[in-house]
Amino acid sequence: MIPEGRSRRGVLGGLIAAGGALTLGAAATPAAAGTGAGADRSGAKATVVLVHGVFADASGWNAVTARLLKAGHQVLAPANPLRDPAGDAAYLSGILAGLSGPVILVGHSYGGEVITNAARGHAHVKALVYVAAFAPDEGESALQLARKFPGSRLEDALVLRPLPDGSDAEGSIDPAKFHDVFAQDLPRASTGVMAVSQRPGSVGGLAGPSGVPAWRSLPSWYVVAGADRVIPPALQRFMAGRAGSRTVEVKGASHVVMMSRPDAVVRQIEAAYRATR
Repeated sequence: MIPEGRSRRGVLGGLIAAGGALTLGAAATPAAAGTGAGADRSGAKATVVLVHGVFADASGWNAVTARLLKAGHQVLAPANPLRDPAGDAAYLSGILAGLSGPVILVGHSYGGEVITNAARGHAHVKALVYVAAFAPDEGESALQLARKFPGSRLEDALVLRPLPDGSDAEGSIDPAKFHDVFAQDLPRASTGVMAVSQRPGSVGGLAGPSGVPAWRSLPSWYVVAGADRVIPPALQRFMAGRAGSRTVEVKGASHVVMMSRPDAVVRQIEAAYRATR
């Protein structure tokens, strides 16, 4: 809950001003897949790294993962720490450093901000794919971008829990509002489970500034969710256009387009792979 006497917007505004930083590092290896359509001319297959956002976890990529594995790609869907852009990007960068061969980096929602920063300095990252995701420019934060265009219902659905030391707050979506805000095109039986297992994100992290964007030096693709109630479609189109992304729009898709329309997302990932192999 929000501390007594402080509005939701007041808490968010204060955290936007505060920002924050955290440094983490790690390495990992992807799950192996069989031979198939993902093999390039040298015999190496692209590793597709799928990065989730706030209020979700890596299981949100399950339908996409199954299709990519069937196509012959190696796939890795790490747990995003959801603390702040700098620290989360450093964590993902450590994972990328442990991978060999070409990598297609895919981000959903806040995960888009993470891949925007983590891809820098990794020559084997060949493309970025944004899925209803933030694609910030240098100095921008996810919260600033979310307010750039009207249409998001997220802020009014947030439940904030201050951390014990008072330095930050974690935000989650009110379970009663989760279906209508986050995933209105999925069955309520599914979104009920998602709502009670959602991972909260640091509000200070969402307010943290992004670094030099990798989309300035890497080709990018974008999946616009046409009925998104978290990141307005108009904002998605703006970010995709600014990044020069090759874009498809999925009409009627909620924020979790990778769950409700996995084939559309996989087609964009495959397009990115074919164009950069």
